[in-house]
Amino acid sequence: MGDRDPARRTIRVDALARVEGEGAMVVETVDGRVHDVQLRIYEPPRFFEAFLRGRRYTEPPDITARVCGICPVAYQMSSCQAIEDACGVDVDGPIADLRRLLYCGEWIESHTLHIYLLHAPDFLGYPSAIAMAADHREAVERGLQLKKAGNDLIEALGGRAVHPINVRVGGFYRAPTGREVRSWREPLLRARDAAVETVRWVAGFEFPDFEHDHAYLALRHPDRYAIERGRLVTTTGLDAPVASFDEHVTESHVEHSNALHAHLRPEGERYLVGPLARYTLNADQLSPIAREAAAAAGLDGSCRNPFRSIVVRAVETLYAVDEAIRLIEAYEEPDVPAVEVPPRPGVGHGATEAPRGLLYHRYELDADGTIVDARMVPPTSQNQPAIEDDLARLVEGHLHLDHERLTARCEQAVRNYDPCISCATHFLDVTVVERGGR
Repeated sequence: MGDRDPARRTIRVDALARVEGEGAMVVETVDGRVHDVQLRIYEPPRFFEAFLRGRRYTEPPDITARVCGICPVAYQMSSCQAIEDACGVDVDGPIADLRRLLYCGEWIESHTLHIYLLHAPDFLGYPSAIAMAADHREAVERGLQLKKAGNDLIEALGGRAVHPINVRVGGFYRAPTGREVRSWREPLLRARDAAVETVRWVAGFEFPDFEHDHAYLALRHPDRYAIERGRLVTTTGLDAPVASFDEHVTESHVEHSNALHAHLRPEGERYLVGPLARYTLNADQLSPIAREAAAAAGLDGSCRNPFRSIVVRAVETLYAVDEAIRLIEAYEEPDVPAVEVPPRPGVGHGATEAPRGLLYHRYELDADGTIVDARMVPPTSQNQPAIEDDLARLVEGHLHLDHERLTARCEQAVRNYDPCISCATHFLDVTVVERGGR
């Protein structure tokens, strides 16, 4: 309920069920200008990095998968990559292709979940996907079909759809046969049609006229749209190996949040990871069908309107389906499901593109493969400063809106980034405090 005093205005949202996690946001204005924005993430730490210390170097894929139930593959792939880097092993060939195929499944299911169930209701004026289904049954069914295709691919290759159990350091416990892999093609052909229609559908939404100027950070691969490996690149000119992540990114504690805030060195510049960053830095590497769909949706080689991120996610979903089909058609069964990764003392780095953005892992091992130290930098903590800046400018430009509409616009702005605060509770408390006379 909003405060009617023109010198003070308060907006609260007691339950935002279409983001993952528990947090609060406070916006303070003084004389019609935004003075402070705080995106407060107050969930207690879950200590995954501490859990890993003292464990065997083979355990991170199974432990880190539990960080997120929607994008466990991202944590598994980043952890495997970092451990293998520490041990001096590079996994390539058919095993690497299988990893990329598994990751495609996660992009499909996670992006589709966000597009259809979490974000589209904002644009169509519904409180939930269930309410939206009453008037848009065909669209919701298409979304569920597309999400199922991603889940089925993860289950077939990973052993189960949530927290896959077939992933290990060095590869997989079991590699599928060629016959098994070929059987996955037909459902994905149908999913590709649904993905093309998804791009067309979301491109027809109405988008606020709003752009930001944040730096973008993503992986870039020389040969393909970066998903499971690449170099660090930014829109400000950085091109560096993943091992140099700490040289270019700094994290710091802020009083109002239990999540660290990340900035680019040396100036402390805010930046964004995720679909907008990947597309802006890698659009030229999309497959032909994805490039055509992006152009038809009105996207050029970059996108700086966060409200149009739903269109970029749809394009990436189409790419992931198309890439999965390509990998299936080119599949050659590996001689062994995993390569040997003998332990050795050292430090390893890994970064992959989770659906929500770049996910960095760093592990230090001793001689027998015991984990001495572990560090994980998830996408949402990297995006927090930029999200706060977007919210400040959005609120300042829309103080003329009534309580209900301003609240809805703030919620939608947060959901533009599909933030994964955690995978436990779903709560966002939004407070706007306006001070000063008129």
